Order: sequence, then C-alpha cells, then structure tokens
Amino acid sequence: MRPSRNRIAAGMFFLTGLFITAVACASLIQPTRVPTAVPPTATTAPTETAAPLYQQVKLESAPWTDSGTPFDYTIKADVPVLVGSQDPRVQNFNVEMKAVVNDAVATFKQNLAELTPTPNSTTSTFELHYSVLSPPGNLISLRFTIQTYYSGAAHPGDASRTITYDLQDGRDLSLTDLFVPDSDYLNPIAKYCIAQLSTRDIGFQGFELGATAAPENYRNWNITPDGLTITFDEYQVAPYAAGPQTVVVPYSELAPLIRPDGPLAPYLHK
Repeated sequence: MRPSRNRIAAGMFFLTGLFITAVACASLIQPTRVPTAVPPTATTAPTETAAPLYQQVKLESAPWTDSGTPFDYTIKADVPVLVGSQDPRVQNFNVEMKAVVNDAVATFKQNLAELTPTPNSTTSTFELHYSVLSPPGNLISLRFTIQTYYSGAAHPGDASRTITYDLQDGRDLSLTDLFVPDSDYLNPIAKYCIAQLSTRDIGFQGFELGATAAPENYRNWNITPDGLTITFDEYQVAPYAAGPQTVVVPYSELAPLIRPDGPLAPYLHK
C-alpha cells in the first residue's frame, strides 16, 4: 500500500520543524564572545616648566653689628642675602655681597687704627646700607651707601659702591657689557651728565674733571627703569655741602650704542 500524499506532507513538515528547532537551539548555546578590551590611549603628563631663578629667590637683609676698643667704634651694616635656593649662582651672589661688606669694614678699621686716641676722642662710626634700583627680574642692581665718621673729623663722609649682578649667568656686569663692542659709549654718557650737572645749583664749576669721560668717574652705575643711573660721590662733582649727585641717563639717549642682545635691550622697546 502506498502512503497517502497527506501523510507524506505531514512527515516532511515534521522533519523541517525538527531541523529549524535544532538550528535555533545550537545558536542559543554558542558561547557569547566578549569584545576585546581596547587599552586606553597613553597620555603624556604635561611637563612642568621651572620658574626663572629670580622668581625662586627672595632678597633679604642680614644685619651685622660690631663694636670695640681701644679706638671706640661701632659698626652697623645690612648685608643683602638671597634666600630660597641653593643654586651655585645664588650662593656666589651671597658670597660676593658678604665680601663687599667685609672689604668696607676692613678699610674702616684700617683707617681707625691709624688714629691716635686722645682723652677727647669720640666714638667712630660705620654704617652701610643698600638699595635695589633695578625692577624685579634677572638683573639685581644694587647701590651701597657707606657713611663713616672718624673721631676728631669735622663731619662724616659718604661713599657709594654699585653692583649689577646677572643672576642667570651668575656674574657681575661691567659697563662694557651693556654696549656694542668697541663703541665710544662713555662720551655720550659724560656729555649728558655734564649738561645735567651744569643746570644744578651745586657749584659744579671747578669740579668738571669729576664728570669727564674717564672710567673711574663712571664706576658707580645702576640699571633702573627710567635709565642708566650714575652716582657721583661727594666732592666728585660738587663741594661737600652739595652732597652726592645722581644723574639718570635715558636709554633713548644711548639707543644706537646699546647691544641689541644685551641687558639693556628690553628697555629699548618700552
């Protein structure tokens, strides 16, 4: 007996259902693929730029006092000291500033030792102070003012000493460092100073020699915001009664002579 068409169709339908079910079950039991983790992109930490050395330090005063006999003297001094860094350039500055004070005190004591004490002798005194004339920055331009009085003298005496220290290079600057090599910078500086001093009621006539274009006459200079400041000690360009004199030479007066890559270059664009 041959199977009916309905029975054959039913069998085929049954087998097809079994196949579909098996395929579906197989897909259900396949292991789930875990996506591979993508490592995070490495980022470089920002590099910290060290602050300029002059921003890491602070200028302070270290007081120094002394007294003694038989010459009966007193000493008071302010020693400039940079604190906040052990950088060799900083330590070099501190050593040099201490040496400046030491030299001045030694000169005072040497002169004192040459005096002959008398029953009427009074106390001899030494005072040293300083001021910073430069604006904040890499250059530290100092002016020391030294006042001494020796027993028996008619009046005290004043003297100046200036130092401009390049903290970045760790050295003192000389006047020649500011100008184009081999330039005749002293003549225009002297010409300007003489013109200014001539207008003052200080008795400059007769003291003109102290302002001529000689290096020793312009040993005391400072870098200041408004110009190159020249200090003339008492008796140098005027009688004692007039006191020390200062002249500020505008940088514009010296512009053609200033080194374009030198310490004064930033002032040419102000």
